[in-house]
Amino acid sequence: MTAEPGKRRFLTIEQVAEELKCKSSLIRNLIHTGELRAFQVGGRGLWRVGRQDLEDYIADAYRRTAERIAAGELADNVPEGE
Repeated sequence: MTAEPGKRRFLTIEQVAEELKCKSSLIRNLIHTGELRAFQVGGRGLWRVGRQDLEDYIADAYRRTAERIAAGELADNVPEGE
C-alpha cells in the first residue's frame, strides 16, 4: 500500500490531533483504549497512526453518531459555528 501523492502514510499523534482539531491527549487516550489503531516505532517508542486507520476511525465515528441520533440519544441538529 502506498500513500496518495502529497499525503503521508503514517501520522504522528500531533498530526492526527491537528487533523481532528483536538488535543494530543485525546488521541493518546483513543490509542490506549484501542479505539484508534497505532503502533510504536524505534527505541523511543514513538507512536504512529496509519492514514487508513485514521480514516477507518472517522468512518466508524460517523456510523456510531448516526446510530445514536437514530436511537434518540443525540439531537439531530448541529449548533451554529460547529
